[in-house]
Amino acid sequence: MADPANLHVTDTAIHRRVAACRAGADPTMIARLRSGWAVLGDPQVLPGYCLLLPDPVVAHLNTLEPAVQQAFLADMARIGQAVQDITGAVRINYAIFGNVEPALHAHVIPRYQDEPADLARANPWGYDWNAAPRFDAEADGDLLQALRARLERTP
Repeated sequence: MADPANLHVTDTAIHRRVAACRAGADPTMIARLRSGWAVLGDPQVLPGYCLLLPDPVVAHLNTLEPAVQQAFLADMARIGQAVQDITGAVRINYAIFGNVEPALHAHVIPRYQDEPADLARANPWGYDWNAAPRFDAEADGDLLQALRARLERTP
């Protein structure tokens, strides 16, 4: 019997978003980086929440050759630095799971000084993600453009 962890799923939300980024059809797309696509998260559970989507899409980080792993992790940190610089976040949380969408993707989540006390020290999954504001091109456009400019001018 095949190991389910090694099965390659080809129709996930990650695959669809990468295809949309390639086609220029994803309004949340910030920039093409060495290892994949930086996109704003939908929902914006915390302002500046981003994801890094690998291109090509792979099942998980250990599927990648070491140099590509390093590029992916460096791009993840680069997004985090840009988010922190632009939003004034006090720190950035990073997460790679793949349990719900079985394709590699990294969450880049800014944390703020003014978060509610009961959530400030908790992991970001404590927020009600269903109640969070959805990405809105008008409301989030300035942030998206600032992140794009920052990522395009720094290696």
